[in-house]
Amino acid sequence: MSLMLNTAPNLLTVSRVLLVPLILGMFYIDAAWARWLAALLFLVAATTDYVDGYLARSWEMQSPFGRWLDPVADKLLVAATVVMLVGFDRAPLLPALVIVLREITVSGLREYMAEVSVGLPVSRLAKWKTAVQMIAIGFLLVGDAGPAWLPLGAIGWWGLWAAAILTLVTGYDYLRAGLGHMMQRDKAAEVGAAESVTWKG
Repeated sequence: MSLMLNTAPNLLTVSRVLLVPLILGMFYIDAAWARWLAALLFLVAATTDYVDGYLARSWEMQSPFGRWLDPVADKLLVAATVVMLVGFDRAPLLPALVIVLREITVSGLREYMAEVSVGLPVSRLAKWKTAVQMIAIGFLLVGDAGPAWLPLGAIGWWGLWAAAILTLVTGYDYLRAGLGHMMQRDKAAEVGAAESVTWKG
């Protein structure tokens, strides 16, 4: 384990995982400072998502451990926080459900594509989706604790709907690409099997 944590990118990724229970713990403290602290911790965790990837590429420190944990940490952070927001009636259920289900679907698709050694690159629209999603969640975490003149809860509420719409679009793009590759492989396998039968005959 020490060998896995001897690089800055991996340490940042692990720190993102460790911040998740701290963020969730703030939900059980009924105070304005707890909401602001939760939003701050979430912002720090979301920032590490960009920084660890940048450092890993720039310093050529990419590792199997990092490639596995990085997407897991992202999904833990988003899914756990969104579920808690819905559970505490601070976020709409439907867009939250869309976001969580999309993460599960794309994770399974990426796992399949990795098994057949095919990459599934992140699109520009997916990056925008992530940005909108993170900002919306941050606003929802603060909610009513924000200044009276700035309705952070309402902005976050509609922001999550916008993120859900982008989630559907990008999820469809990933699914179409993945299914297209699967169909090509199935067709190639069928052709190979037919040729094998013809040759034997």
